Amino acid sequence: MSVRHWRSPFEYHDSKGAPSVLHCENVSITGLADRFGTPLYLYSAGAIRSRIREFERAFHPIPHTICYSVKANSNLQILRLLAGMKSGFDVVSGGELERVLRVSRTAAGRKTVFSGVGKTRQEMRAALKAGILLFNVESESELRVLADCAAQLKKTAPVAVRVNPDVPADTHPYISTGLHRHKFGIPIGEAIRLYGEAAKSKHLNVCGVSVHIGSQITDVQPFAAAMERVAQFVRELRALGHRIQYVDAGGGLGIDYEGETPANFFECVAAYAKAILRPLQGLNVRLLLEPGRSIVGPAGVLVTRVLRRKTNNGKKFLIVDAAMNDLLRPALYSAYHKILPVRSGGGQTEKTDVVGPVCETGDFFARDRELSVVEEGDLLAIMDTGAYGIVLSSNYNSRPRAAEVLVDGRSVKLIRRRETMADLLRAEV
Repeated sequence: MSVRHWRSPFEYHDSKGAPSVLHCENVSITGLADRFGTPLYLYSAGAIRSRIREFERAFHPIPHTICYSVKANSNLQILRLLAGMKSGFDVVSGGELERVLRVSRTAAGRKTVFSGVGKTRQEMRAALKAGILLFNVESESELRVLADCAAQLKKTAPVAVRVNPDVPADTHPYISTGLHRHKFGIPIGEAIRLYGEAAKSKHLNVCGVSVHIGSQITDVQPFAAAMERVAQFVRELRALGHRIQYVDAGGGLGIDYEGETPANFFECVAAYAKAILRPLQGLNVRLLLEPGRSIVGPAGVLVTRVLRRKTNNGKKFLIVDAAMNDLLRPALYSAYHKILPVRSGGGQTEKTDVVGPVCETGDFFARDRELSVVEEGDLLAIMDTGAYGIVLSSNYNSRPRAAEVLVDGRSVKLIRRRETMADLLRAEV
């Protein structure tokens, strides 16, 4: 049996004796930068589709729904693309729910789960009116408020309690969520009582168990350990008379930001599916999954232009027109993103910092990175920025946010225009 390999949508194409140029699918990135300006977010529709299909393939043995995590990238056109592939959605705010409603009321009504520790009454009412699939409840107080909202609307809220399995995951502490010291979920040992309280309300339908242990996790063992505990908990709940139909396994599968050769995505998803599915054998539940980063992360790049080359006592800097307000992850997490020249160099490299123009020392994309030598005016591609890129952007230093473009083969679509100063000032009184 042949081994399938993930192929990046961003590859260099030769150009008749000229330096090779990085393309997004079949479109030259230099042409896109000239047309739409920089900084510029580019996404590959083909990459998003292939990754969704691989999740569907890997989890085929069990009834399941892929609920894409909207917080990873919430652009309406990307959500519309996913809805067209029959994807569901995982939302964590009323704003994200409204985005899902804009692209597909069917997906919002039948395939959306609402997670998050701080749902407001207004958000709960909107989700109840939309008829969402499941509320992932994270506290006793939230459960009472949800029951009250459902009673006022004369509806029944489908409920899963998000349990905290106290499973450690090897990831950044800011995105680890599965330990008792984190704000998320309810310890499994305390959750039994909460299920009993929920079952007393005629406006709550206790029908699921939810878990999410963190993000950017590349070792599947923590997923297996968490699911073992969840499976046992489902058995205990059923023994007490609760009709558990859903297990929401959350998301969190990571991507390889640093590898010189892309990790075999197909093997990663297969191992992840095996870790999740084995503990659920014989439980007869519908599995809900919330992938985000693993779907859109490698499908996007941030294109930026070199403004200045600078040297301070031998220390080299490339000052680019993108900044921490465009891509926050390096400043927030010291996150690594591979950086490639859009036009391939002649093989000469240098050690340099890649920094933005914002007045913060933390405004950087790479430090002491060995990169191909580029000149002022050249383009760089910051890789794997399809997730937690534009959604974490801001207008710090009164900088308008970048444009977004979706490439599908040779088709190019502007899916978010570049902001103007008029946009920034419009809401101010």
